[in-house]
Amino acid sequence: MSAKYLQIAADLTKKIEQGSYIPGSFLPSEPNLTALYHVSRETIRKALNELMLAGLIQKIKGKGSIVLSNARFSFPISNITSFDELNQQEQMHATTRVLALHDSHLPINISQELNLTDTAATYIGRLRSVNHEPIVIDEDYILKKYVPQLSKQVAENSLYSYFEQELGLAIDYATKAITVEPASNKIINQLQLTDTNLVVVVRSLTYLKDTSFFQYTVASHRPDKFKFIDFARRKTEHGGFIL
Repeated sequence: MSAKYLQIAADLTKKIEQGSYIPGSFLPSEPNLTALYHVSRETIRKALNELMLAGLIQKIKGKGSIVLSNARFSFPISNITSFDELNQQEQMHATTRVLALHDSHLPINISQELNLTDTAATYIGRLRSVNHEPIVIDEDYILKKYVPQLSKQVAENSLYSYFEQELGLAIDYATKAITVEPASNKIINQLQLTDTNLVVVVRSLTYLKDTSFFQYTVASHRPDKFKFIDFARRKTEHGGFIL
């Protein structure tokens, strides 16, 4: 069962998508949402923050949360968000097909970059689809040092739920590089690209709380199906933040 604020965020997302709250209109106030969902104001604020990260709303001081136009799925690049979590937040009703699952090693350039000698990994290739339309290909290398075995059933669902809840791994931070690149013929066919041969590629190096590297991911996205969002705050010359 997901956290209450995620359930509320999913419900509000659904209402926005179904037109109950149209772009340019305001969501009910925080007190009204608190009463509507019978939760604390802090829970409502967490739910609204999820909508902001997804690019669905903008908070305007003294007025509330205005609904934004959102024609593409929003992927928050400043957070470590799994596809399964994005699927729930965006109510995409996506499906996952495992394309490959076998023993492997980290790519040489990654092992050299990180100066790793133990590079034994499990490779997982997965195709994500929405309404039977392919939108993402994920390629993951999971170090066997931390995850000795992975089943197809786990790969078809949420890896992070398995890592965190079943194995007790503390996933903490990641570095990401985002590029737009020509796709290989294989990826063009898998994503059924017709109008372009370009994909948005997100390469991620993910680390545990003790700073141990454990996962390398290459995710190829259809550029017509996603927008990538970040949150930035301007610093003052004295190191503080402008509010």
